[in-house]
Amino acid sequence: MPVISLFFSGIRAGIRLAAFAGVLLLGACNTIPENYRPLTPGQRAAAAPIRFVLSFDDGPSAATWFSNPTETILDALEDNPVQPGIKAVFFIQTRATNGGGTPLGQRLQRREQAAGHVLGLHTATPGHSDQISMKPARLEQMLNDGVADLTAVSGGTPPMFLRPPFWDYNERTFLAYQLHGLHVILTDLSANDGKIYGFNASPTRRSHLRRELADVREKIARQGMPIVDGAIPVIVTFHDVNRYTARHMREYLQILLDSAAELELPVADKPFYDDRQALQRALLARAVQDGRAPVKLPGIWNWLTPHRE
Repeated sequence: MPVISLFFSGIRAGIRLAAFAGVLLLGACNTIPENYRPLTPGQRAAAAPIRFVLSFDDGPSAATWFSNPTETILDALEDNPVQPGIKAVFFIQTRATNGGGTPLGQRLQRREQAAGHVLGLHTATPGHSDQISMKPARLEQMLNDGVADLTAVSGGTPPMFLRPPFWDYNERTFLAYQLHGLHVILTDLSANDGKIYGFNASPTRRSHLRRELADVREKIARQGMPIVDGAIPVIVTFHDVNRYTARHMREYLQILLDSAAELELPVADKPFYDDRQALQRALLARAVQDGRAPVKLPGIWNWLTPHRE
């Protein structure tokens, strides 16, 4: 039975990873929905502004050739023409053999912490492990390790947030996260930049993000999103181990603002978070509350995680 379980787990992981290779072929699906309607003047007047929560998965990178993508992204968040000093949430692979578990990866985690970013847990295993398939004892060990790793980086404060690989959790793993004080964070927009090697450019990045933000606008029109500190937190997911993302990070910031303007979505005076405490409050408001409830993920992820809505 364990062999069969591992076989199907491998197939599921392979399908998900292979999906990244096909993301660039989905450009035809990146247009605004046909049934999209602009907000009415009354809706625009009543709508709270949005504020983007930038999140990054899989890092930090331990790359040393040419440039380090995590370092490049940190530099762009600190110094950019849109809003200098942006704070983001980084979901860390604390023991990745090619990242968080290396001396460089640990140094970058300390830099992220010192710069005022929020560090959350992604994995605490040598690789990008699917937590659904972990035995209870293995999952417990992974969570103990990850919480201890990030607590050490912060100087004694345990992490508050977790994003499971592939967004995948069930009632059992969700309860385990809760017992460790970890709140599950999903996303509203995904840059679909998880493909790291080979051709990882994103020629449809502008239309893709506009398309996903149009879905968010529809959700806002139905009053389905919380308001925190006067703004609606909208979560965007990138990967800070992706060199293409790193090189284009400043452009991505402008694309998000341009997309909001095209969709007539009001944006807060500060369109991105620049304070760790404010960012934590936004994340708490957007955390998954019920591990049994269906959720809707953006784009292809809605069918790659079959237990979702």
